[in-house]
Amino acid sequence: MTPAELIALKDPSKLSPEAQALWQIKNGDWDSAHNIAQDIHTKMGSWIHALLHVIEGDQWNADYWFSKAGKPSHGPKEIDELWDEIAGVVLR
Repeated sequence: MTPAELIALKDPSKLSPEAQALWQIKNGDWDSAHNIAQDIHTKMGSWIHALLHVIEGDQWNADYWFSKAGKPSHGPKEIDELWDEIAGVVLR
């Protein structure tokens, strides 16, 4: 599945939690994506969690989650690029 195919899905319920969170982000449901990400106790979950806090505008919290994920910090101008990068890893 490609990132574009993920975005176009109508029902993400059969996806991994990571892909579901990314789908929720692109479909404008930050709260659902955040709830999913909080239950993913891996570096990938932390990376998605970081993205969510960048979207929210809470850079301090985002930096904490980037650190837990072992990833460099990203700012708000890079949200779509970061989503694409994470989706590329989740979907391979």
